[in-house]
Amino acid sequence: MFRTGSGRTRDAGPAAEALRLVKVSRTYGTDDSAVTALDGVTLSLARGTFTAVMGPSGSGKSTLLQCAAGLDRPDSGIVRVDGTELTGGGEAELTRFRRGRVGFVFQQYNLLETLTVAQNTVLPLKLAGRKVDRRRVREVLTAVGLGDRLGHRPDQLSGGQQQRVAIARALVADPRVIFADEPTGALDTRSARDVLRLLQEAVRVHGRTVVMVTHDPVAASYADSVLFLADGRLAGRMDAPTPDAVAERLAHLGDDVTVGV
Repeated sequence: MFRTGSGRTRDAGPAAEALRLVKVSRTYGTDDSAVTALDGVTLSLARGTFTAVMGPSGSGKSTLLQCAAGLDRPDSGIVRVDGTELTGGGEAELTRFRRGRVGFVFQQYNLLETLTVAQNTVLPLKLAGRKVDRRRVREVLTAVGLGDRLGHRPDQLSGGQQQRVAIARALVADPRVIFADEPTGALDTRSARDVLRLLQEAVRVHGRTVVMVTHDPVAASYADSVLFLADGRLAGRMDAPTPDAVAERLAHLGDDVTVGV
């Protein structure tokens, strides 16, 4: 059964902590082929913040995102999202929680080619059995610049427009936390900038919490802070990041490793 930090099974209101990991570890494979993706990671992110997660290939950043979002289960440790512990529930309960409290934006958009923009946007609501507010859907799509594309299909949109649909899909269910995995990785510079501004707006205007994995120092500079990973462990944090400062920190990543943030 899912539990809140105070021991109750549910918390109707938003928690002060959007995300908390306590000594989370994840290993893939066994024996000589075992790879430790996360090694006792502890961190806490406040509600209404935009955090970028960075590190070299194999540092564990995508595994961190997947465990934090409830898409993968850690081998040990505790994961709490919006005050609710995810590491003790069954798969059906976890799925219901994700549909109600969590939004996802991925590099490859994950849109269904046979559905229109509007239909792709409301798909999470349909899957959750929730009532669709058509006016709300139009408002969200207009806010991301797609108010005149509701009837278009993905193959009629640019990459940047498809990613905006993915962001609208994440926003329409009013999630507390949005997890984004390389959301600008497949976009040109202008489209990437537009997408990052939309994620900023989700935080600053709508009070959402965004956790974004990225390899790009420019993308990371749109966040309030950056968490650095090296060899599956936290290796520092930077507040008010700039592209140059992030790039410099990445160049020396692993010089020091912390146990929690």
